Amino acid sequence: MAENESREEDARPPQIERPLTIVLVMDTIGNKGNGTSNSALQYAHELERQGHHVRLVGIGAPEYPARINKVPLVSWVAAKQQMQFAQPSETLFRTAFAGADIVHIYLPFKFGRQAYRIARSMGIPVTAGFHLQPENVTYSAGPLKYVPGISSFLYWLFNMWLYRRVDHIHAPTEMIAEQLRSHGYKAKLHVISNGYTARFTPKQQRSANAPTPVPFRVVASGRLTHEKDHITLIKAIARCRHARDIELTICGTGPLAHYLRFRAKRLLTRPASIGFHDNADMPALLRSCDLFVHPSIVDIESLSVIEGMASGLVPVIAASELSAASQFALLDESLFPARDATLLARRIDWWIDHPDELAKWGERYARHTKEHYSVEASVTQFVDMERQAIADNH
Repeated sequence: MAENESREEDARPPQIERPLTIVLVMDTIGNKGNGTSNSALQYAHELERQGHHVRLVGIGAPEYPARINKVPLVSWVAAKQQMQFAQPSETLFRTAFAGADIVHIYLPFKFGRQAYRIARSMGIPVTAGFHLQPENVTYSAGPLKYVPGISSFLYWLFNMWLYRRVDHIHAPTEMIAEQLRSHGYKAKLHVISNGYTARFTPKQQRSANAPTPVPFRVVASGRLTHEKDHITLIKAIARCRHARDIELTICGTGPLAHYLRFRAKRLLTRPASIGFHDNADMPALLRSCDLFVHPSIVDIESLSVIEGMASGLVPVIAASELSAASQFALLDESLFPARDATLLARRIDWWIDHPDELAKWGERYARHTKEHYSVEASVTQFVDMERQAIADNH
């Protein structure tokens, strides 16, 4: 019996406990206006803090920068997602991958696929993350979103391009993991939040019986695109009983910027601020606000909601079958049906009418977020995934 156990132990792949050298490959690394870019940079910083060695490869990367690959029409659509395609380079990849323990690929496009091929030719294991929901593509592609079965086709295409070749996939939420399973993805799926950094700390809540502030500051954050549905938020504020007391801020860039500013100017009593805010300024901005609204229809996770909750803001989130963000709601008053401006207006009015509840739940959301969604905990789980992939490769 003991001899059999000894043989089984000898047959197990060796576990690597030393610090790892991990290469993160993504088309656009340096664009902090893109949520996936932000997540990659946060993971890189936390991996380094935990003692690992990180090499970033992509457009805007400090040591291993890639050139821009302009694809007719497709690059125009990608630009709406604050993303550019990188030009693959065997020289770049071989230089960046030399001596690495593992390569992690964020997107299934040409750059990522070539990175996979080079890494495997060098004997280096590869993992991948699923960070681009097909609906993010279709909502930005005009009439394409009306083609029957287009989202299922894209899930299949992404699988053929990259994901069927890797054994370990990082999925930021259980919702997207279920989508991958239902579309035939066979790899081991690791559900790990993108997490938020410690820069986002809770605001000082107002004391009991303190009056509701005027103006009451509502904030939203996300790309200014159709699937983020900020127009519903603007319409909702216009329908609020407290409309004249509400000040709206929408943080983001995108093709609908001018349209949203025009509609806000026509519909809202107080001037709205709609546009880009540097990520470094976001913690202070969020702490200065009173309520976080997330009207988005399509989300793999939504880092912006996590950051809002970590800052002590109560969220009001659209319930959509294509969005995982509604998982963050801790009570009914934090949810409304997607695209329903009337019910969203009622939710906003309810929180304005109940300032003590707003303060109490703001504290609870901040506590809950710290316990479940810190980037420190997420990166620890990510490293466990990488170690599994390295052991499997041996």
